[in-house]
Amino acid sequence: MSNKFDRFPVLETNRLILRKIEQDDAHDIFEYLSDKEVMKHYGTEPFQTVDEAYKTISKYEAVFAEKRGIRWGITLKEEDKVIGSCFFYDMNWDHYRTDLGYILNKDYWKRGIAQEAVKAIIQYGIENLNINRFQSVIDPPNVPSQKVVERLGFQREGLLRSYEYFSGKFDDLYMYSLLKSDVEK
Repeated sequence: MSNKFDRFPVLETNRLILRKIEQDDAHDIFEYLSDKEVMKHYGTEPFQTVDEAYKTISKYEAVFAEKRGIRWGITLKEEDKVIGSCFFYDMNWDHYRTDLGYILNKDYWKRGIAQEAVKAIIQYGIENLNINRFQSVIDPPNVPSQKVVERLGFQREGLLRSYEYFSGKFDDLYMYSLLKSDVEK
């Protein structure tokens, strides 16, 4: 495992700063994690209180400390408000792979922000963590999210039947993957 995982990596793109989410960001996190439309395909219920955001931020910190994942807060360069996040989770160091996800405040949808952020973390994962496989599971009705990963070169591998249990029912999810060799073509 790379020692580059010890300090939280801050990433910069043309429009974005991807940084650690701090307790001071709880109200920004709550803003989008309490939105029913944003959470529709996320696999968890919308937050009801800001306290849930504080607890979630603590979980993000623990996951990073345990080297199981990294969650970056997405901010626009001109403002330090966290408008979403992109993340590696369930990192498998033995097999050089990670699950990847993202979520964005709906006020910032359809601007290419998710794609720009995800592209940056993929590059970071390849160059600094030696990740060979990135995978993402996406709710079949979530066509905009499918388009984000497809534009980045992810391939749909198949349907994971009854993969998640949410809101009293089992949901199917598409599995998408991107390999290091796909990026280097």
